[in-house]
Amino acid sequence: MARTPAVATTQVSNDRVIVTEWRFAPGAETGWHVHGHDCVVVPQTNGRLLLETKAGNRESELHAGQSYAGLKGVEHNVVNDSEHEVVFVEVEIR
Repeated sequence: MARTPAVATTQVSNDRVIVTEWRFAPGAETGWHVHGHDCVVVPQTNGRLLLETKAGNRESELHAGQSYAGLKGVEHNVVNDSEHEVVFVEVEIR
């Protein structure tokens, strides 16, 4: 079954950071990608994400306002596994 794409809106992009708001309808996905930068993710809503990786799938619980860090080189597809929209802001460090 085809999933709808998550909506990415770039808020800031300069020589130091890229700030992107991600909005996921229920079941929406990023598509497979490799992170080109270390990043900090700031959830704006609570929710559950399915992280599909080549090593297997895992779930991640998001809690509004509880940030976490991600590393350059991670390859995955992120899917909203919640019954409601999930929103987070990703700050990539160049």
